[in-house]
Amino acid sequence: MSEFRIDQITNQSGSRGPDIAGITTFSGTSGMVMPSGPTEYRGGRGRGVFGGGYTPTRVNTIDYITISTAGNALDFGDLYTQVNRGGTNSSSVRGLWGGGNTPSYVNVIQYVTISSTGNSFDFGDLTIARWATGGCSSSTRGLWGGGYGSPQIASPANTATIDYVTITTLGDASKFGDLTLSRRETAAFASPTRGVWGGGKTPTTTNVIDYVTISSLGNALDFGDMTFSAGERAGCSNSIRGLFGGGNNAIDYITIASTGDAIDFGDLLALGYQFLAACASPIRGIFAGGGDNPPVLNNIEFVTIASTGNASDFGDLTVARLSLEGCSDAHGGLGD
Repeated sequence: MSEFRIDQITNQSGSRGPDIAGITTFSGTSGMVMPSGPTEYRGGRGRGVFGGGYTPTRVNTIDYITISTAGNALDFGDLYTQVNRGGTNSSSVRGLWGGGNTPSYVNVIQYVTISSTGNSFDFGDLTIARWATGGCSSSTRGLWGGGYGSPQIASPANTATIDYVTITTLGDASKFGDLTLSRRETAAFASPTRGVWGGGKTPTTTNVIDYVTISSLGNALDFGDMTFSAGERAGCSNSIRGLFGGGNNAIDYITIASTGDAIDFGDLLALGYQFLAACASPIRGIFAGGGDNPPVLNNIEFVTIASTGNASDFGDLTVARLSLEGCSDAHGGLGD
């Protein structure tokens, strides 16, 4: 086969090179490497988004960060309702907030396109109005479990309800099943197959961890226990490990594919950390905001999920607040 010198070929006028079709071989000292991995990763993923919260007045602020770097959050846009303690879940494209307190309990689901910036749009409604629900997701389904709402829920007003949506569509949520306990302020995360909820208030605090298989329907099963009983924590994960942070300044972890009790991971920087938000990439877990009303914090901290140890400083939110919720386009429910 003769050598094909593409740098010596032009059109008749000499103004441009060739358009090549078919099978051609090239020789040279360098080459081209084709992209690999899932298509959605090739454009660059790894954005974390935090929305809503309480300063102590309710805000509709949405911030975003690039998880692989460190630095202060930037303004993304606004939620169209000023909610605090609404649950979040996300795909590689969309981030969803469900429910919340405005101060009345709402069933609103709203969404953003994570790779862009701008205000949220209406998605549909949860099956019941509630706040302090925990959200998690796979690449296709978004789930919300637990929460607190009245008068839709009989006294006591905590619920065990798990709802789900198909994230790529718009529409109202459907009933998935129930948690093992009716509770609010439970932290949640996912692998591509399992959704996990930990802790919460029944109204007393609990250390119970539940799980479901996201692709199915049905009630949650017992997974194990957190290292201590607490509500008002936040959860994040890669596809292997899930982390619960806050309740004080502690971080616990589990291996999502197994069952069993959580293990101590390390500590957050701030003491008395409650009502915080979390998100993750395959490498890093991020915890943001929170406090004990007062104080209200603007801290953003990170850990390396595959290791153990204390959190490090990442940067600051645009607005110090608690009862915000976070999601990302690269969390464990989407696969690594």
